[in-house]
Amino acid sequence: MVFRRMSLWALVLPVALVLAGCGSGGSASGEGKEVTVFAAASLTGTFTELGKVFEAAHPGTSVRFNFGSSATLAQQIVQGAPADVFAAASPATMKTVTDASLAGSPATFVRNKLQIAVPAGNPAHIGELKDLTDPKVKVALCAEQVPCGAAAAKALDAAGLQIRPVTLEQDVKATLTKVELGEVDAALVYKTDVIASAGKVSGIAFPEADQAVNDYPIATIAKAPAGDAARRFVDLVLSQQGKNVLTKAGFEAP
Repeated sequence: MVFRRMSLWALVLPVALVLAGCGSGGSASGEGKEVTVFAAASLTGTFTELGKVFEAAHPGTSVRFNFGSSATLAQQIVQGAPADVFAAASPATMKTVTDASLAGSPATFVRNKLQIAVPAGNPAHIGELKDLTDPKVKVALCAEQVPCGAAAAKALDAAGLQIRPVTLEQDVKATLTKVELGEVDAALVYKTDVIASAGKVSGIAFPEADQAVNDYPIATIAKAPAGDAARRFVDLVLSQQGKNVLTKAGFEAP
């Protein structure tokens, strides 16, 4: 609350002190806070839904999201970007933050695996992973330094295959968009992103994906400005209600 007239200060000071005390002490409801959540791009739909659930349960508290490549988000946190919660698409990207002593102990809340995404109708007639090695097939992959790219590299290694992608994208959503727009014949993305496309692309399962399953860890950031509210958001994600939202979207229990 901003007071426009200094003459009102004496009247509102007791109320202001009470509100400040609740905020700094971590009120039971976590109200009056903004929780800033840095989350992997593949969590966009589910976390947006959980953010609405959280706001409804905690009137006066808002959840603001920064979705993107887990690797990029981790670097932003290390470089001082203000965040309360970090949900990563791999333990390796979470480790960047925990190694800098910037987060509490992470908890794995879901797992995700890859599928081959193809445009509706599958015009290139892709049927299995080795079909992506055909030089006539245009393939999009995530860059290897981001979790979906690291998983793709692991799956291809397991299959003993090499692919020459026409583009390397910085997160899974950008990779999927290439398929949705028909700019490529196929891409390796998460199963959850295929489901979230709502029919814009089709997904093809392949056995080597079982060798490249990604665990998703979540943690509160050390000295998180939102305090208890940040921890309560993590509790929601880890709760049965959170699991229901995530598994409905295609994530797997850890």
